[in-house]
Amino acid sequence: MQLRSGDQAQIEADLVAGRISCRRCGERLAPHGFGVEREVRTLGGSTRLRPRRAICASCRHTEVLGPAWMLPRRRDSAEVVLSAWRQRVAGASPRQVASLLARPLSSVRRWRAELSAHAEDLRSAATRRLHELDPCPPVLQPAGSTLGDALEAVGQAIAAAVRRFGPSEQLLLPVVLTGGSIARAAPARRAGVKMERPQRSEDERP
Repeated sequence: MQLRSGDQAQIEADLVAGRISCRRCGERLAPHGFGVEREVRTLGGSTRLRPRRAICASCRHTEVLGPAWMLPRRRDSAEVVLSAWRQRVAGASPRQVASLLARPLSSVRRWRAELSAHAEDLRSAATRRLHELDPCPPVLQPAGSTLGDALEAVGQAIAAAVRRFGPSEQLLLPVVLTGGSIARAAPARRAGVKMERPQRSEDERP
């Protein structure tokens, strides 16, 4: 999935105008139907959307285009996972986070495991984006843990994006979560390959 700033209407307008490029060859993408409609849970409730599918006019590679606040293969939005991350770094237990967000404990524990596994990558990516957005960025203060250091870098990247572009929730995922990298532990499905999954957690259901 290619995550884009803006809502579905903006993604559609950019696609029709030829402003979205193929990640494989760099040529423009064209409309190519729609993906399966899905419900995404947010902090304030939930929303339903049907992601746009696109095809490259040159290499015929296809992609699904989604708004930046989505996470690939997840029922919960980026703001939900980021909120859980903040609460965990602040000292809340997984059970407390699950209660505060009204989410299954298994989901919260999975988020924690994935964030911890990729914390250094997230810190590095957010730090790079911070320096791209601000030529004189603030010094990142050690937080006492790898996960805390990553969250500090994410927070500074968000602040730099707001200073440069103004407040926008659409900046959340592309600026600091780097295209859904917090969900990398969830394997992508490949055509013709059967994935063995003994049990499916709540946040992985479509």
